[in-house]
Amino acid sequence: MGRYTGPKTRVSRRYGVPLFGFSKALERKNYPPGMHGPRGSRRKQSEYAIALGEKQKLRYQYGLLERQFRRIFEKALQKRGVTGETLLQLLETRIDNVVYRLGLANTRSAARQLVSHGHVLVNGRGVNVASYNVKAGDEITIKDKPKSRQLVLRNLDLTQIVPVPDWLTVDRDALSGKVARIPSREEMQPIVNEQLIVELYSR
Repeated sequence: MGRYTGPKTRVSRRYGVPLFGFSKALERKNYPPGMHGPRGSRRKQSEYAIALGEKQKLRYQYGLLERQFRRIFEKALQKRGVTGETLLQLLETRIDNVVYRLGLANTRSAARQLVSHGHVLVNGRGVNVASYNVKAGDEITIKDKPKSRQLVLRNLDLTQIVPVPDWLTVDRDALSGKVARIPSREEMQPIVNEQLIVELYSR
């Protein structure tokens, strides 16, 4: 299945936020890409364009294709509660994102690869589907094999200064983590206005 493999910094500059993690390039050039540079002017965006931009930011952040994103939104619609917050929770509790948040991988794409290659266990059972949603109380561990442990130990060196969200607990020595609870909107600290995405899909 195809995924975005183009220049990530350029996409982050387009939307003005670090969609793929911290980037020094984004700090140096905190203006949209293009031949006019920081002085380039832009036309005022329509409400539709703004909402579309919010959706694209979230989609790029979690590394999803449009069809995958739409499927998650439909799932959020069917659940009780505030659709926008539920959408964010479904994205945050994907196993690839949880592995990334625990620091067991330094990027979401690296976390997705760990999962799809069978290095990750949930409650002692192998999970190789990146879209699998974890629940409160689930325990995430790394398979007790030399290759799996070597990969994750290398990632832990890269993520040791990255804070782990309060809704997760991590045991770096055991290469494991646990979902303490489903995160609230405040704990997820979204970079988008998710209500605009709900309105976009409701048009």
